[in-house]
Amino acid sequence: MGTQAQILLTRQPIFDAHQKVVAYELLCQSESVQQLVSAEEDSLSSAAVLDAYTSISDQGEVKRVPAFISLSFALLKQTGLPGLPKKQVILEFSLKGTDPKEVLRNLLPLINEGYRISVSSVEDPQAFASLLKLVYLIKVSVDNKTPDEIQALRQQLAPWKRPLMATHISDYETLELCVSSKFSLFQGNFLSKPRAIAGQKVKANQVVLIQLLQILGDPKATPEKIEKLILQDPVLTYKLLRIVNSAAYALVREVESVAQAVVLLGLEQVRKWATVISLDAHTGKPEELTRNLLTRAHMCELIAVKQKRQPASAYFMVGMMSGIHLLLDIQRDELLEQLPLADDIKAAISENSGPLGDVLAQVMSYESGEWDKLPDDFDGELYENAYRGGLKLTKDSMQALYDTAGN
Repeated sequence: MGTQAQILLTRQPIFDAHQKVVAYELLCQSESVQQLVSAEEDSLSSAAVLDAYTSISDQGEVKRVPAFISLSFALLKQTGLPGLPKKQVILEFSLKGTDPKEVLRNLLPLINEGYRISVSSVEDPQAFASLLKLVYLIKVSVDNKTPDEIQALRQQLAPWKRPLMATHISDYETLELCVSSKFSLFQGNFLSKPRAIAGQKVKANQVVLIQLLQILGDPKATPEKIEKLILQDPVLTYKLLRIVNSAAYALVREVESVAQAVVLLGLEQVRKWATVISLDAHTGKPEELTRNLLTRAHMCELIAVKQKRQPASAYFMVGMMSGIHLLLDIQRDELLEQLPLADDIKAAISENSGPLGDVLAQVMSYESGEWDKLPDDFDGELYENAYRGGLKLTKDSMQALYDTAGN
């Protein structure tokens, strides 16, 4: 991969018991960790990178959450104390196969310097007793564990009175078990699985949402046709007109119809706002799911624009539709069967086929930090810039939505 000098980063959410994001784990390609740790104050300083990856709009409040960054003891010996802002990071170390005395010797200087330390793979807690009293957090993998085994792990680490993070949570049932077992933080890909019942049908109001997203992705759609669909959802109509008439657009006269809004703002603006509003309307789902879907959609579109792929709006649509089933709590294949999506979009989502599927597959590999799945000619700089751009566009649009709603 010709991206050795490129920082390749992605983020994975860490939740509290209410499924609110309280931190992100930064996944770095191996070379990127060293660059991030030793980044000086230049255009790609560690502080600037961390700000881009940990700044979010959360229920209308722009805030920065801490970043968990995994370091190896080998890298620590090589670079010494990391040049990272202490308030913004939690440094992670795996204790697998390590010597307790040597680990304590390596980590004490960091702890004394004021860094927060998280440890994982604590196979023999008693052997690391001196260290466990000093760490900020202990990570516990619950992968393939029975409820009794999870409870036993919890009890085994209880004497050190440290917050515990359950990791590798693969579904909502395991999440609920970990919450009831009094873990403090939660991490895993449970958001990528719907709480679905086989054979479940898409509800009528959800069909309107899908049809709307579909028509907004069609450059040939008329303002009147778009208006007719939007008017089926009173909440969407109200919010869209509030946004259009907000100070952000400083229009000469107040817009009174959705068709006027489409003409004045253009299809692109209305499409993006309607998408954000529609996703936001699905209460009961963690806000992170909306953030993730919007970031993916923006990322696909930014890549399409840069690579002059047409129409770019189709790439936005594919990114969005690849995860919309999670908001609707229905299996992806069921959703694709029931909805009249264009064949190339369906094929891209179900089989990663065609130009749309190629970009979607690479974007999803990038966002999950599966660097080994990316092709040899992968353009790391393009994808990293698109990911960072997607994060910013998502934060800005979600923030503007709340700002407008509060006017």
